[in-house]
Amino acid sequence: MTKRHPIIVSTGSYVPERVVTNEEVDALLGESTAQWLVENVGIRERRWMTEGQTTSDLIVEACRRALDKAGVRPEEVDLLIVSTDTPDYLSPSTAVVVQHKLGAVHAGCYDVNSACAGWVTALDQGARYLMTEPGMRYVLVAGGYGMSRFLNLKDKYTANLFADGAGAALLTVGEEPGFLATTLKAMGEFHDALGIYTGGAFRPCTPENLARYGPPHVQFVRKFPKTFNLEHWPPLIHETLAKAGLTVDDVSLFLFTQLNLRTIEAVMARLGQPMSKTHWVMDKWGYTGSPCVVMALDDAIQQGKGPRPGDVVLFCTSGGGISFAVSVWRWTQ
Repeated sequence: MTKRHPIIVSTGSYVPERVVTNEEVDALLGESTAQWLVENVGIRERRWMTEGQTTSDLIVEACRRALDKAGVRPEEVDLLIVSTDTPDYLSPSTAVVVQHKLGAVHAGCYDVNSACAGWVTALDQGARYLMTEPGMRYVLVAGGYGMSRFLNLKDKYTANLFADGAGAALLTVGEEPGFLATTLKAMGEFHDALGIYTGGAFRPCTPENLARYGPPHVQFVRKFPKTFNLEHWPPLIHETLAKAGLTVDDVSLFLFTQLNLRTIEAVMARLGQPMSKTHWVMDKWGYTGSPCVVMALDDAIQQGKGPRPGDVVLFCTSGGGISFAVSVWRWTQ
C-alpha cells in the first residue's frame, strides 16, 4: 500500500465580536487586576460570546473559514473531530451539532476532551486516520472554547483569564510528509486541581448541589507549581523532535498553549530560541483553551508571519488533568 502523508491544507479561526477589556472585568470583579494581568500574564482584553451564541456556533465559523481558504465544500469532509471541554451539551457530542450547522453531511464525527491539550490530541488522531484509511481525503480538526458560560465573575483567579474562540485546520494527503511526530502525556494526579466539577456524574446539578456549590463553573481547586509548564514543556519538545530526527534549531514556529506570555518567554529562553520564532494571541483574545494554538497559527498566517513551505511547526500544549500534547509538522503549502 502506498504510504499516505497527512498535511495541513488550511486553517481558520473565529472570535466573537464582543470585546471585554481588563477594566470591564475589574468592574465585574469589584477589584483591580488589570495591571497585574498585563505584567504577569500578558492579557489586555478578550472576547466573550453574545447571549445567543454557543460553542458550536464559534466552531462552525472557524471551520467555514478553513474550508473556504482551501476551496473545499463541507460535504467533501470525511471526518470531523471537535475538541472542546465547554460543549453545547453533556450529550450528544458538539461535533454532531457542528456537522449539522456546517452541512458536512458525509462526515463521521466525534468529540475529544483533553482540556487545553485537546486540539493537538485531535490533530494527531486526524493525521493517523488519513494514514490508515485509504478512502479518506479530508479531515477537519476543530476546537472551540466557550468558557465565558462557566465563569464565576467574582473569582479573580479565573474571570479575567478565560475567553471564547474557535479554530480549525483542514487535513488531507500530500506527496511529501507533513505530519512528523506527536507525544501525548498525562499526570492524572492533578485531575481534581482545575476544572468544572459540577454538572457531570460526579456532582450532578441537583438542587442540593446547586445550593452548596453553585452552578457549573471553572475553578482552581488547588494550586499548580508556578513553573509547571516551564519544567515539563522543554523535555516533551525535545522528546517529540527526536522522534522526527530534528532539534529545536530546526523549528521555524513554536506555538504554545496561550495562557501566559511570561511562561512562553521563559520556555523559549530555556530552549535557546528567539521570540521571533513564536506567536501569541492571548493579549487580544484572552485564553481560549484547546483551539488557542491553531488560532495563533491562523493569526500568524493572516499577519504574514506564518510558516513557509518546508518550515517545521511545533505545537506544545497542556491542560487540566493534566494532559500534554506536543506535535511536529512540516509545512507543505
